[in-house]
Amino acid sequence: QVQLVESGGGLVQAGGSLRLSCAASGRTLAIYDVAWFRQAVGKEREFAAGSTWTGGTTRYADSVKGRFTISRETAKNTVYLQMNSLKPEDTAAYYCAARRPSLPIRTMSNDYDYWGQGTQVTVSS
Repeated sequence: QVQLVESGGGLVQAGGSLRLSCAASGRTLAIYDVAWFRQAVGKEREFAAGSTWTGGTTRYADSVKGRFTISRETAKNTVYLQMNSLKPEDTAAYYCAARRPSLPIRTMSNDYDYWGQGTQVTVSS
């Protein structure tokens, strides 16, 4: 099994940037597809960004496309989510998730086997 721990959340003004990290332990992340999901208060968890196990293919929700970038650093067994031009509607708890490789990249939370505990991102207007 792989254990995931997110970090990097915080409070930022609209238009600002944050970089979230997802550090893995137990097994290498290099054999898993990974994704970032987010969940705002009172809303369902939604897909934000995903990457295949090679990092060669990525997928983004329309709401974050062009602003968020998912990347992986194999040597550190870590996945990142760079978030730019943040908006108040990006406020949510952000979760890292992993699953066995598949194409296309899965966007449903039920398709992912491993989850971190989440990190809160709050964007003020």
